[in-house]
Amino acid sequence: MSSPAPAFDSRPQGVSDERILVLDFGSQYAQLIARRVREQHVYCEIVRHDITAAQVRQHQPCGLILSGGPSSVYEQGAPKCDPRIFELGLPVLGICYGMQLACEVLGGNVASAPAREYGRARCQVRSHDDLFAGVPAETDVWMSHGDQVSRVSDEFEPLAATRSCPIAAVRHRRLPVFGLQFHPEVTHTPLGGTVLRNFLTSVCGCQGTWKLGDFARQTIDQLRERVGSGRVICGLSGGVDSAVTAALLYRAIGPQLSCILVDNGLLRKDEQAAVLAEFTNHFRADLHVVHAEERFLRTLAGITEPQEKRRRIGHAFIECFKEEALRIPDARFLAQGTLYPDVIESGAAPDGPAATIKLHHNVGGLPDQLGFELIEPLRDLFKDEVRRLGLELDLPEELVWRHPFPGPGLAVRCLGEVTRERLDILREADAIVVSEIRSADLYRLTSQVFAVLLPVQSVGVMGDNRTYENAVVIRCVNTDDFMTADWSRLPYDVLAQISTRIINEVRGVNRVCYDISSKPPATIEWE
Repeated sequence: MSSPAPAFDSRPQGVSDERILVLDFGSQYAQLIARRVREQHVYCEIVRHDITAAQVRQHQPCGLILSGGPSSVYEQGAPKCDPRIFELGLPVLGICYGMQLACEVLGGNVASAPAREYGRARCQVRSHDDLFAGVPAETDVWMSHGDQVSRVSDEFEPLAATRSCPIAAVRHRRLPVFGLQFHPEVTHTPLGGTVLRNFLTSVCGCQGTWKLGDFARQTIDQLRERVGSGRVICGLSGGVDSAVTAALLYRAIGPQLSCILVDNGLLRKDEQAAVLAEFTNHFRADLHVVHAEERFLRTLAGITEPQEKRRRIGHAFIECFKEEALRIPDARFLAQGTLYPDVIESGAAPDGPAATIKLHHNVGGLPDQLGFELIEPLRDLFKDEVRRLGLELDLPEELVWRHPFPGPGLAVRCLGEVTRERLDILREADAIVVSEIRSADLYRLTSQVFAVLLPVQSVGVMGDNRTYENAVVIRCVNTDDFMTADWSRLPYDVLAQISTRIINEVRGVNRVCYDISSKPPATIEWE
């Protein structure tokens, strides 16, 4: 079935000739939907679920996607959309809650499912037009719902079904409205990308003209306009996030950028020297280095609770930043490399139900006491997108592909009390882990690798002596977006070499373990 032409000129203005709007009904996957759309080279924005039809028209999108959400559409107070959006003639794709809402608005019924579906399901495709072009008659999909569409009006045609969900996909016979009960945006739906691509190309008519370079150009222009003649302070950490943030700002405002590196004593081995070298080679901005190891060690003395560690580190970081910022005249803005996974795990996503997994002292900006306006140009991006953006900005691959490092540094990898002695043990062990992963040509094939120092000792035998020393855990994961991650299947000989070197070369360690937990249920970092 061909889709009706849009009821108005849908050519957007600005960054791209094509764009899709994702209406967010509180789903943790809303940003993932946007990311999947951008992977098809179509510009995508997330907007509130209650955006009006008139406001949608102003955005001039090629199509709309209604996200999932934690509510039931029949509950009092459940989020709704403006029903007039279905009168605009725009292609609409409802996913999970979005499908249920679209079907309800257009004459169907939604009820609690007789059998809830969570996880992988086998889907039988009845129609291979439009959404399911190129998809086999049976395909795996990822379900996550307790409600489902129990009845659709005669205007809808069922497209697919699972064993417990007879209406797993639908198409409106007259309007360009489609619905999927499963989640095509997650990797657990192997052909979900094909389904989304079909919606974008066959239904919305998108050609895929947007590139990440367009995002860079638009962001640079926006930063230049917002900052004007003001000065921006950017915190450097040595990671790709802060480097890309600094690169965007440097392209936008040049000498109006001042960077601050807080050496809190919680950095990896030789980290400060590496950051200084990279900064000198790639930027000519004003750089301030704050030597604050003693301050951070004092504030962490005796503290073992993870969230309290993060809180104290954040407070000390703010104080250091504040003191140094007072030495920078005319500073008005503070730039941070906050990414979307940081926002989600901090429970800070607007209109979202995400629980707080861990505190991030950077998410949402430093407290108002700093008196700066916050700039977070990467807030809507995932890690892999940031890396591609770094390459667009001509940052060196060595920097772009550096594994992530947590804001609180080694303090959240040094379980138990943080002391200089324990940090030195951890630093040496961590350096060996990274060195051996590089030597085995596995650094680019893994997403994050590091060592963790446990607050326990174990018995060992070294030479003819009994030892009672520390245990170190190796953590290595693979992931695309850091929202989920799987533990890396490292070769045994690599693990053996890492273990041998750590035990032989790092005084105070007599046992090495390997973490085989995935995220979820575990997190990537231990604290």
